[in-house]
Amino acid sequence: MKTITIYDIAEEANVSVSTVSRVLNDTAPVKASTREKILKAIEKHQFQPNALARSLLKKETGTIAMILPDITNPFFPEVFWGAENVARSKGYTFFLCNTAGDYSRESEYLSILREKRVDGIIFLGGRINLSNCPPELSQEVIEMAMRVPIVLVNGNLPKSGLHRIYTDEAEGATIATQHLIDLGHRDIGFIGGLDYTSTTLVKVKAIKKKLKEYGIDLKKEWIQSGEFSVQGGRDLMNKMLNQVRRPSAVLCVNDFTAIGAIKAAFEHGLRIPEDISIVGFDDSPLSTAVIPELTTISQNTNQLGELAVEMLDQIINGNNPKKQIVLKPYLVMRQSTGPFKKI
Repeated sequence: MKTITIYDIAEEANVSVSTVSRVLNDTAPVKASTREKILKAIEKHQFQPNALARSLLKKETGTIAMILPDITNPFFPEVFWGAENVARSKGYTFFLCNTAGDYSRESEYLSILREKRVDGIIFLGGRINLSNCPPELSQEVIEMAMRVPIVLVNGNLPKSGLHRIYTDEAEGATIATQHLIDLGHRDIGFIGGLDYTSTTLVKVKAIKKKLKEYGIDLKKEWIQSGEFSVQGGRDLMNKMLNQVRRPSAVLCVNDFTAIGAIKAAFEHGLRIPEDISIVGFDDSPLSTAVIPELTTISQNTNQLGELAVEMLDQIINGNNPKKQIVLKPYLVMRQSTGPFKKI
């Protein structure tokens, strides 16, 4: 059976391909009688234009992509959920690219997405979260952005001039630290996150600064860096709790590590928050799926995704949105933190 194309519809209706395109996409007025002829031909052949045909006609594919490092971490699907809802309302569909934190896979996806002629890319994690991104990795994204609009979420490539939207993680860490200080805690530790990523370094710096205001030091042995995973949080908390002296409260790089920390604390026979308080970061769905429910910092995950699509859509349509949008984090108090109790 012959595949019907837009050219066949144009020939049968005795009009140009561009006129068929105008009817399909409703981009310009078409004479009523001409429109009727085209619609009859479309109905007769049950014609549905594919993405390639649309891209040839409109020089757009109606697709945008999201590159993220870990689909199993609830933070990223939450951002995607917010992004997809807005994207659908604007007529876009998504390519979702999970890199597993592999920079070479990021490069692979950038090449594939260029071939697929996506209209824009939302980039999360990976190289854009490195405190010192290698020049060749940074340049690859910058060169791609010259061809395809790119928006960075919760990351940055210094001196790139790329559009970005992010939550102020330093402020979030400051709020979490102040919360513990207000509860009477002075022995405070930090776990999770690779020590060469900006998301970890920014938080540690902010915690140290806030503690210093109260004449408190963040002890070197109470900073445990490692993975962002549940198991990573469990392992790092075990290291913390096996020390001669342990903190009375622990701040975690994200909710994943905080859940691992809770598991380790229970395995050590500790009660939360009576014996030790634990704070997460992200306010992911997991924060209410554990017992005790997790006190955490909200990063406005859905809103990050929503605004990223809004920003990308403006760039795609030739507008000039603000270069960066900063969202304010806030504390979500639940059951995993409580007043300091002297043992």
